[in-house]
Amino acid sequence: MSRVGPQRRQILMMGGAAVAAGSLAAAGGSTTAYAQTAQRGAKWDKTFPRSNKVDHKKVSFHNRLGIELVADLYSPKRLRGRARALIVGHPFGGVKEQTSGLYAQTMAERGFVTLAFDASYNGESGGRPRHIASLETFVEDFSAAVDYLGTCRDVARDRIGVIGVCASGGFALSAAQIDPRLKAVATVSMYDMGRAYRDGQGYAPVPSEKNSVEERKRALAEAAEQRWAEFDGRKVRYGGGSAVPLKPSQQAAADEFAEYYATPRGQHPRSHPLTLTSLGAIANFMPLAQIELTAPRPLLFIAGEKAHSRYYSEDAYAQAPEPRELHIVPGAGHVDLYDKVELIPWGKLTSFFDKHL
Repeated sequence: MSRVGPQRRQILMMGGAAVAAGSLAAAGGSTTAYAQTAQRGAKWDKTFPRSNKVDHKKVSFHNRLGIELVADLYSPKRLRGRARALIVGHPFGGVKEQTSGLYAQTMAERGFVTLAFDASYNGESGGRPRHIASLETFVEDFSAAVDYLGTCRDVARDRIGVIGVCASGGFALSAAQIDPRLKAVATVSMYDMGRAYRDGQGYAPVPSEKNSVEERKRALAEAAEQRWAEFDGRKVRYGGGSAVPLKPSQQAAADEFAEYYATPRGQHPRSHPLTLTSLGAIANFMPLAQIELTAPRPLLFIAGEKAHSRYYSEDAYAQAPEPRELHIVPGAGHVDLYDKVELIPWGKLTSFFDKHL
């Protein structure tokens, strides 16, 4: 795995997940992947090839806060009657043109109506200021997606499930705890973003590399000072800041994220690192606080055998009520399950939703 230079390393601090997306947008780099997909079709701007087995259209709707969400809706061709539907959430700072769109299109090939949306304040969705992290809003976006799908004439509103990839795994779980209309939940390479910011993303977990209370305080103090700077009109800062240097396991995780987001493999011009001032709100997020409320709806946790994030899924599974299932993908790392179609367990996802929707 290639290493990243000092500038990009600084951008990836404290949350490769935090910046995971758009590190090139901030550090300066190639937009080759976007250009190549755009050339394949005037309006096709995804990082994955277009399927001729499904219909696609762009849609928009509003969440409870009045923010317009923009999404891609994928449907099986020659759809008859009301179909089961899946909402697909993207990784932190990502956009619907990347991982979540790939999942949505592929599951549409397997018979589901699917919706991949851009989170509020990001991508093509509305909300200002841009590129902030508001975890309550990100959770709300999933319920807003249910609102939309439940009014589509081709969707059976009592058969709506959700796939959350990376950070959206945590957001989807949190949404399901308060929105019983989500009938089945699958997470893939789940990240608990609150815990990642408190402990230090990617510590894997290595007890000696977990952020101490003093390190957490330093990181929060840096973010708080930045609020004053931006209130005074100074430049917005993105990423996790520089108050807490990356430890080896955290650096390895940052490098893994960069292999996807900072290369033509997954880079997209609308994905972007989120603001440093978001750190406090993220650190307060606890997506498993009421996980018992998901019962009796089924939960499926998918993680790579070699993923630095595997423990998030294992810990969530341990706390989850029945019915629950943990599926470990042999040989896979965290980011492998973003786009390596030969490793993503499509059959497992399909059988899970076939059974429970």
